[in-house]
Amino acid sequence: MPRQMFDHKQILAWLLMGLVVVFMGCSATEQPDSPKFGIVIHGGAGTILKKNMTAEREQAYRQKLTEALKSGYAVLDTGGTSVDAVEAAILVMENSDLFNAGKGAVFAHDSTNQLDAALMDGKTLNAGAVAGVRHIKNPIHLARLVMDNSRHVLLADNGAEKFALSQGMELVDQKYFFTQRRWDALQRALEKGAELTETEKHGTVGAVALDKHGNLAAGTSTGGLTNKQFNRIGDSPIIGAGTYANNATCAVSCTGHGEYFMRLLVAHNISAKMQYGGMSLQEAAETEIMKDLVDLGGGGGVIAIDRNGKIATPFNTPGMYRGQMVAPNEPVVRIYSEEQED
Repeated sequence: MPRQMFDHKQILAWLLMGLVVVFMGCSATEQPDSPKFGIVIHGGAGTILKKNMTAEREQAYRQKLTEALKSGYAVLDTGGTSVDAVEAAILVMENSDLFNAGKGAVFAHDSTNQLDAALMDGKTLNAGAVAGVRHIKNPIHLARLVMDNSRHVLLADNGAEKFALSQGMELVDQKYFFTQRRWDALQRALEKGAELTETEKHGTVGAVALDKHGNLAAGTSTGGLTNKQFNRIGDSPIIGAGTYANNATCAVSCTGHGEYFMRLLVAHNISAKMQYGGMSLQEAAETEIMKDLVDLGGGGGVIAIDRNGKIATPFNTPGMYRGQMVAPNEPVVRIYSEEQED
């Protein structure tokens, strides 16, 4: 049988058809995944028990946490940065009197409100923080300005407020922060001659985020401890103690008894356990909160997200106001320890 001959045009056509089939097959089975992005928030940890919560108040917390989540997530969903998302989420909580930050800040021993905040960019390791400010409506925004528009990381008290004025921020009167609930808490503390019991220690807010560009950020804002004295500063504005972000590992925001978090450098330790100890985010966070912090005698929790979008929210107290929203999932908000994590 004579060998069939094919001209070069036929061969070229078949080759092209084959390439099209191969390409279509690859497109169907090997499409790259959508970029992972998401946000996690907290509204403080402590003795938060369902039996002590009215249905109305619980609903108010869940609604405000959901609002904060959606505000931060909207930034990420439209391609915004993790830093912008963290700031947006925290602004919502600072503007609510439910939390011990911004509007709902607790009173110090001298009947003033003294606020702290920090923000960190995991891409550049740039950070900004303020401590002991008394006339700043949104301390997280001032922390952002310190990070973006100064050579410094941490500004305090009057100096921080002078910087705020130089940046065009308006100062608010202390009466803006007055809430009857926080005032009554101070009176109880003064009667006892001490800081409040564990049942009344919660409310610090924080957020961590991963954006579509793979960048992490973390932020924390607080009014500190009720009846605190001598311009006490906690862990929230201390980079590495209460707030930390590094694209190589994770972003972390802490809440709890700050003195213990400062001694352990909890936020950075979680990152270090991942970077140098080879731990997963969950292992690192749980070891730090459920063992190391407990061994030292500290109470509290963290929220954290890693560069792959994995989340950890361990806490060693009866409750922690917390929520998460990671694409493509709906927002999830939890308060009590008995509410199961994913």
